[in-house]
Amino acid sequence: MNNKMLYLSAAALAGVLSCSTAAAYRGEGFRDTAKVLDVEPIYETVEVSYPERRCWDEPVYYPASRAGEYAAPVLGGVVGGVVGHQFGRGRGKTAMTIVGTLVGAGVGREIAGYPPRRGYRAVERRCEVVDRYVEEQELVGYRVKYRYKGRTFVTRTTDHPGDRIEVGVNVEPL
Repeated sequence: MNNKMLYLSAAALAGVLSCSTAAAYRGEGFRDTAKVLDVEPIYETVEVSYPERRCWDEPVYYPASRAGEYAAPVLGGVVGGVVGHQFGRGRGKTAMTIVGTLVGAGVGREIAGYPPRRGYRAVERRCEVVDRYVEEQELVGYRVKYRYKGRTFVTRTTDHPGDRIEVGVNVEPL
């Protein structure tokens, strides 16, 4: 082996050993606590939806019922025809039946209120649920200033840390 080859092999071996040594120290850490110096709440503006019931008075029109418009004259005509049929003889019996039917239909129409009654107007209460949006301040975390081993650090947490905050210490050779 020549010197150049020996030198490259030694350099490669040194590089591998230094990486493995550094890797052996990496991740060796422990937990400790640090004194909290200051805690500031962090807020964000959020849009919150609140369902709200809204009501109003609305005019409405109800048309008259047409249910009895035809039934009453027909029923009156049948009754009138039966009664008219009781009177008269021969061709007069047919004439009396026709007259009884017409008179009965007329009476039925009057009883039913023909021509049809007019509809009526009213005011009804209507309601609906709508979403009302309001901007609110929502607490999203805390800006925490703390001191560890004479040095000051700042971090963000989701919960209030209190007087002391837990820190992770990672020891690594330089």
